[in-house]
Amino acid sequence: MRRICLTLPTNRACAATISAIGEEAAYAAGHFDVEVHLLILDSTEGPVFTEHAQAARGIPAVPRVHVHHLGEADQRDFLQRVIRHADLPKPELILDLMLPDGVSYGACTNRAFLIGAALGCRSLHRRDSDSRYQVVNGAPVFPVHQELTSIGKRAAEAAYGVTENTLAPEHADKPVAMVGSSFVGELSVDIGEMYRLDRDIYHDVVSLWAPESWTDEAKRELVDESFRGAGSETFTDDHTTLALVDPMRVDMCNISFQQVHEQVPLPPATDTIGSDYFLLHFVQDATLPGVLHNRNIVNFYTRERRTDPGFLAYHLRYAKFVLSMLYFHHVYDRMAAARASLLDDRHRVRPLAIAEMVRESALLDPAENIRRLESLERSYRKLGGRYATFAGTLTARRARLLDEARHDMEDFALLIEAWEPLMAASKVTDPRPAARQHGRDPR
Repeated sequence: MRRICLTLPTNRACAATISAIGEEAAYAAGHFDVEVHLLILDSTEGPVFTEHAQAARGIPAVPRVHVHHLGEADQRDFLQRVIRHADLPKPELILDLMLPDGVSYGACTNRAFLIGAALGCRSLHRRDSDSRYQVVNGAPVFPVHQELTSIGKRAAEAAYGVTENTLAPEHADKPVAMVGSSFVGELSVDIGEMYRLDRDIYHDVVSLWAPESWTDEAKRELVDESFRGAGSETFTDDHTTLALVDPMRVDMCNISFQQVHEQVPLPPATDTIGSDYFLLHFVQDATLPGVLHNRNIVNFYTRERRTDPGFLAYHLRYAKFVLSMLYFHHVYDRMAAARASLLDDRHRVRPLAIAEMVRESALLDPAENIRRLESLERSYRKLGGRYATFAGTLTARRARLLDEARHDMEDFALLIEAWEPLMAASKVTDPRPAARQHGRDPR
């Protein structure tokens, strides 16, 4: 029986989501020959953390489902033991990249990768705290059903369980490294108000994540497609496609990985949306098979985003995302050119080749990013109000933001090089806090 890790990283109140993902864990154990480790990585504090702990304890006990609710202190304890065992240079920097002070979408998922490995799980299945499941005929539509149908199988075997197979025969012996889908509901990036205020400005702001060299038509197509997921598509029947999956069709709230996440981490950049999407691009570029399904999750906005501090924090994360794309587009182009040479003869990742590409990108001329920031500042000022206030923040932090974007890539290259020993150390490290390692697994 294989073990799987169903994980929910969170830094916001989401007790209802914890209960719902508990139902998905029970569904997985009840319908597949798996042992499910439900891993809640909780960065909240005080009453919210207490509420989450109560929700986790309230998940009904079912056979082959184990619930792990770890706060940041427990996560730090685990990481310190792993880093010490891995005997890496710059251990304090590695710890900071794995558990930074700021919000990091990549770092929280990297922690799930390591803890999932420590729990003996072969695959990892991620959900988000600001999402919920579609419901059809009174029953939730759980993505884990399609994930466990295909993840880890040879593509030739997985082909028998999908609706459509667009994969070339040359990939038949490779394992299915990723199974995922998208979302319906609100935009994945909270810029809907900008779209309502001024569509031209919305276009200018969203198009900034495209390579500067793209044509106007290509940028328009990207803007029309960006951050919308599956739109308003409602689930009726399953449809699955075995393919080299387009990253634009998949969202990190609805994803599963096998093998690849043990070989390459996600970028640990702080306060940068999209920093956790790297593996989606890698899986496609490296010609690893994936399965795209249509069990889309429902995305919604939390109340915190509607506040002025939440607004400023979120738009800063968007600005840093735009700046990161100078470097990531370079890496994506290099990976797309390398294709299957990114893998060894066992279809395993060559991580040092990826690290070299990432480090090379940090040497790029920042002139394009300077123009991106200037364009962002102009657009936000035109919108007035709190958008103009945010434009002033960009102006004041311009040099710092440009430096951070470059340093983020250097940090990512360092973490890629450290990932193999970190993963190996995790597999022999008990993820439970030391005080509880000899007691009952807490629920």
